[in-house]
Amino acid sequence: MSFKEVREYQAGDDIRFIEWNASARMGHTYSKLFEEERELSVFLLIDTSASNLFGTYKQSKKDLITEISAALAFSATSNNDKISMVFFNEKVERYIPEKKGRQHVLRLMRELLSFAPTSSKTNISQALHFLNSTTKHKSIVFILSDFVDEGYEQLLGISAKKHDVIGIQVFDKLDKQLPRVGLIEMGDPETGETMLFDTNNKNARLQYSKQFDKIISLAKEHFKKAGADLLQIETGEDFVKKLQDFFIKRK
Repeated sequence: MSFKEVREYQAGDDIRFIEWNASARMGHTYSKLFEEERELSVFLLIDTSASNLFGTYKQSKKDLITEISAALAFSATSNNDKISMVFFNEKVERYIPEKKGRQHVLRLMRELLSFAPTSSKTNISQALHFLNSTTKHKSIVFILSDFVDEGYEQLLGISAKKHDVIGIQVFDKLDKQLPRVGLIEMGDPETGETMLFDTNNKNARLQYSKQFDKIISLAKEHFKKAGADLLQIETGEDFVKKLQDFFIKRK
C-alpha cells in the first residue's frame, strides 16, 4: 500500500490513519488515504552451474532455463513490472538491478545468451542470501535450476516468508534413466570426477534412477515446507503451456 492523499475524516475510517498535523491546521479531522501499489518487482535467480549444460532433446537444461527466463521477462515487462536478474553458481556472479521497459529486457536477454560463468559448482544458499540482503520489499522470485544441491532449505523458508517464491526445476530424460548401451564413462560436470558405468547392469541403473528421484522429491519437500510453489519441467516439453496452466491454477 502507498500513500495517495489526505481527505476529511469519514465514518468508518481507521483512527490509526488520522493525519493529526493537517487536522490541527484545518480545524477538522483528516485521514490519510492509501491505494494498493500495483507495480511489482520480479527477480530471476538463474543457476549457471555446469550440471545445466546437460541435455539430449535438442536443448540443454541451460537452453530451457534461458527460454523460460525470456518468457517470464517479456511477460513482466508487458505488465509494466520491474525485473532484475541474478546469475549464480557457487557464488553470485552477476546482478542486474531491477528496472522496467523493453530495452531493459533486451539487455537481460543479451546477458542470458552471452554470460560465461567462472565456476561449475552450485550453491543455491548463496543466491538466496544475496536476495534476502538485496531487496527489502516483497517481490515475485523465480529460482531456475536443476536443484542438484543440498542445504538450501532454511534460507528458502526465510525467502518465502518475505517474497512470493516460485521454483522452476528443469531436468532431462537422461537424468531419469539411462539407455542400455554397455560400459560408458560418466563425468560429474561440477566436480570433474569421472567413473565407468555399466548401463546394462540392472542394479546400477536402479541406483541411478533412485538418485534422480531423490533430487526431485527433496526439491518438492523443501518448497512445500517453505510454503513456496515448485514447477518441474523436462527439456523438450511445451513449457509455455505448462507455465500458463500453473498460473491459472494459482489464480
